[in-house]
Amino acid sequence: MGTKGRREGLLERTAQFFDLPADVVAGLPHVEVVGNREFYMENHRGILSYGGEEIAVNAEKAVVRIHGRGLELVSMTGEALRVRGTIERVEWVE
Repeated sequence: MGTKGRREGLLERTAQFFDLPADVVAGLPHVEVVGNREFYMENHRGILSYGGEEIAVNAEKAVVRIHGRGLELVSMTGEALRVRGTIERVEWVE
């Protein structure tokens, strides 16, 4: 088994031991969309582009593109961000 396989196994066991979601332990992005009005993402790596019709977010091994109208970044910390507006589509591009 390679290093990557051992690491993933360790992360899964750690998550189970502490009863934590595996995505949190692994630092994977966590995304929530509320209706078509709000987008929330944890574990982002920054904003790549910003506009009223598209916002692109770095998600380490992918780019998440939020498309819509009147999009607005309402909060952002080093770990999480929140976008509001009329969300028409969300794309995950690896």
